[in-house]
Amino acid sequence: MSEVSPEVLRRIPHRPPFLFVDEIVSETAEGLVARRTWRQAEDFYSGHYPGAPITPGVLLCEAVFQTGALYLAGPLSGASSSAGVPLLVKISDVRFRSPVYPGDGVTIEVKKKDMMGGFYLMSGSMKRGDTRILSVEFSVAWKTPEVPS
Repeated sequence: MSEVSPEVLRRIPHRPPFLFVDEIVSETAEGLVARRTWRQAEDFYSGHYPGAPITPGVLLCEAVFQTGALYLAGPLSGASSSAGVPLLVKISDVRFRSPVYPGDGVTIEVKKKDMMGGFYLMSGSMKRGDTRILSVEFSVAWKTPEVPS
């Protein structure tokens, strides 16, 4: 079972049970590569196709979005994490190509495509070995979240 690296915990506010990135593999000014192992003991498997569990697609996408947040919070991205937290503002062109099962290890890659008016336009993908799991286009903004009174 993989542990979450301290660097992941330092960069983004997400925490278990809603943290879906274990470690940063590499990063450049253009993007970041991370890794995740989907653990058999995770609660959602008990209800997502009991007896034949697969990882929900929305959680696979969330792992990509969290990888994007890791990139934006890193020193090479050009973003400033001191201004708030990463908020997803747009998702498009999600394509699922292969299911992910409990115990599978995946590699997640995000790339910055552009920045416009405080919004980071990004692309993301996930692979298990050489098998492409998904691809997605998305946009993120750094905002200070409003706390409801």
